[in-house]
Amino acid sequence: MQISNEDYVLYKPLLFSLGYRMTGSVSETEDLIQETFLRAYQLPELEVENKKAYLCRMMTNRCIDFLRSAKVKREQYIGPWNPEPLLQPGDQRTDPSEILMEKEYLSIAYLRMMEHLTPHERAVLLLREAFGFSYSEISRMIEKTEENCRKLFSRSKQKMAAAEGESLDYQRNLSLIQRFILAFQTERTEDLLELISENVTLYSDGGGKVKAAVRPILTRQRVLAFLQGITRNLPDEVQFTLTTVNAQPAMVNYMNGRIHSTISFSIFDNCIAEIYITMNPEKLGG
Repeated sequence: MQISNEDYVLYKPLLFSLGYRMTGSVSETEDLIQETFLRAYQLPELEVENKKAYLCRMMTNRCIDFLRSAKVKREQYIGPWNPEPLLQPGDQRTDPSEILMEKEYLSIAYLRMMEHLTPHERAVLLLREAFGFSYSEISRMIEKTEENCRKLFSRSKQKMAAAEGESLDYQRNLSLIQRFILAFQTERTEDLLELISENVTLYSDGGGKVKAAVRPILTRQRVLAFLQGITRNLPDEVQFTLTTVNAQPAMVNYMNGRIHSTISFSIFDNCIAEIYITMNPEKLGG
């Protein structure tokens, strides 16, 4: 199959956008993209009418294979598993991969919910809803009947229903997070109670590489106590900045010029419903 440099530049963002949403991993997605283009280049000369659909088919099936092989690893993962943060400092276009084509279906909350789907359910949901492929096209991509694809889509939508109320309004979310940080720093309890859901959950991902909570932290009181504890124990050289992670405002903490951790938020009904702290150095370029 003939793949030019122009094809690579044109389709790489699309494949990254698909692969990252399916796997939740920047590094694995980049590897799968390279495998996809290499395999396409090695194929015999074919008359491919739709390179986009053909490459998406190859990438989708590589992602499905990866998710099957990764299932055991994730079941054995130490503590909560958070997706690898997609850092977008100032939204400067420094790849991966030109900071995605679209910013929907990208929040940490959404990608965590995707863990409840089978590999084929993920594929059908994203190909249909995020990328607009027809059931006929999806059927050929994953080699299942159109009727089966429709059932997979319906099941995936039911499983993902809890993520549908999440606020994706960037400016509104940024304002709320800024108010939360200020209230936390100044110990304004009344403001904190207003900004955080009573049933908030905190997921701390150290992956067994660094110290982190091995179980989700539940309820407002316990979450605030946990945050106060880690804040007290942070080294003096740790500094944070508010930036963009997975298309939403988030905190990125730096120590000695390297990323120490990221803190992302899921907001429902003008309250912080979930907090995701990622400290696993393998997910932070460490």
